[in-house]
Amino acid sequence: MENYIRSRVEVLELLGVLMNYPIRSNYKDYWVISITPDFALDIGYTYAGGLGVLEGDKFYAAAKLGLKYIVLTLLYNGGYVAYDFDNGNPIPKPQPQPEEFTKLLSLDDGFKIRLKGVEVEVEALKYQLNTAKAIFFKVSSPDWAIKIIERLYIENSLEEKFLKYTLLAKASAEYLRRNMNLEALMYIDLQEAYAALLPLLLKIPGRYRMVIHTAGPWGHPLIPRGFFESEYGYRFLEPEVPLTEIGLAVSRQVFAVSAKHLDMLLKIFPHYGEKMSYVTNGVNIDRWMNIEMREKYENHELTLDEFVKLKQKAKEDLGRFIRGFKDVDLDGKLVVSWCRRLVPYKRPFFISRLIEELKNREIIFIIGGKAHPQDPAGLEYMKTFRKMHRENENVIYMSEYDVNAAKNIMAGSDLLLFTPLSGWEACGTSYMKAAINGTPTISSRDGGVIELIVDGVNGWLFGQDLREFIDFNNFRVNEINNMEYSEFRDKVCKVYEMYFNDPQGFYRVSLNALRSFIPRVSMERVLREYYPGLIRVIA
Repeated sequence: MENYIRSRVEVLELLGVLMNYPIRSNYKDYWVISITPDFALDIGYTYAGGLGVLEGDKFYAAAKLGLKYIVLTLLYNGGYVAYDFDNGNPIPKPQPQPEEFTKLLSLDDGFKIRLKGVEVEVEALKYQLNTAKAIFFKVSSPDWAIKIIERLYIENSLEEKFLKYTLLAKASAEYLRRNMNLEALMYIDLQEAYAALLPLLLKIPGRYRMVIHTAGPWGHPLIPRGFFESEYGYRFLEPEVPLTEIGLAVSRQVFAVSAKHLDMLLKIFPHYGEKMSYVTNGVNIDRWMNIEMREKYENHELTLDEFVKLKQKAKEDLGRFIRGFKDVDLDGKLVVSWCRRLVPYKRPFFISRLIEELKNREIIFIIGGKAHPQDPAGLEYMKTFRKMHRENENVIYMSEYDVNAAKNIMAGSDLLLFTPLSGWEACGTSYMKAAINGTPTISSRDGGVIELIVDGVNGWLFGQDLREFIDFNNFRVNEINNMEYSEFRDKVCKVYEMYFNDPQGFYRVSLNALRSFIPRVSMERVLREYYPGLIRVIA
């Protein structure tokens, strides 16, 4: 056995040379570092949406696999945003971190960095799970620096935003220098453009990689070159510098998060095409799949009859959860969910229009999600959904759509709706979380959906597979939306009839979703693709 392992490691080292991976035979001494502004554990308010949940899923999977994995992020004392409603108007407020979360954090290090020419005191607070660690950087002084990282993705100016992520970069660089053998950092993964400042401070050639999580030009912020000169001493040629370009330039590899996303990115950054590949996102099965369903599946006991029983039980559990928001009975109803961030490109008007047109059907509509407090369009959708919640007995709207709510809704719903404008969604994962619980999706043709859903077999598709960037204000968008909404509505009505008139056929599609998705969306598969040298040897 020892000879086999030795020869396997030698093969991996050869692959490392050929593929430019820094693989070593003493692999157990090597670490993966992930820098992210957004990170969701099952407790705490340190995330805003999909990126944070995805990075949390990676963390839990890395811990299970025994991967030496460190997440570096910020501790936001005021979280992201929560909402009260005043006469139907959403009123934003902070999300103070719960004590049960902060009690889990222990002091790992303390040091000073310089920001705006002033010493800033930073504490590195650790959350550890097996071999995986999450380090949350907390500022203890001065007050203005504490304020900069008070809230996630909420700033008063572009300069404040730049300083927030410069603080993350400087704290990360100092922590790694003080606590790690830099030679032992096999991969340093920059999650999104805001993490791309680290390589300006910590120069470790060949170790940086970048993961881009947004679909088009709108996800790549421009920063005035004067900001860089004051904090880093660099004077770039262009008056505005795209943060993503910095990450692309210093990274030896760049990842898109679905096959279609890669196709789209190659049109924005063709000059980095040789560095680009893709790893389609996934989800942590242990975290998101109904426990009883998972046990039956893993024991090869999940027959169609058994699946229907477990699905009904999950629906009853969802009913109990929903009654915390509204007293409704799910029995004998098709439960349809639309849950995600409220931004125009995800087309929340599809679900509001659908509710108006189908409000007399035997359907319970669950809507979840909130807007950024500086997004007027998103806030208007919140008002619309709140009004629908109050005026329609069969509509439940929850603005505080968090990890716990998502687990209940993905497992207990009958049908999920996924409606982004084609070309705007990098991958998406809600339909994955739904599918592994036997909840099929009606989806537009975007992101990772087109790699996973076969229309009429394990879900349903509508609309065009657009591979061009269409500004949401372009006159073509109205035409596309009207055409695709008609097809979308027809698909929902078709599934509605199937649910009541051919329940066996409906549940076959549901079970097909579960069986076909689980092996393809597992986060363990994702980590094996990101870290082939490490994960293969561990496995």
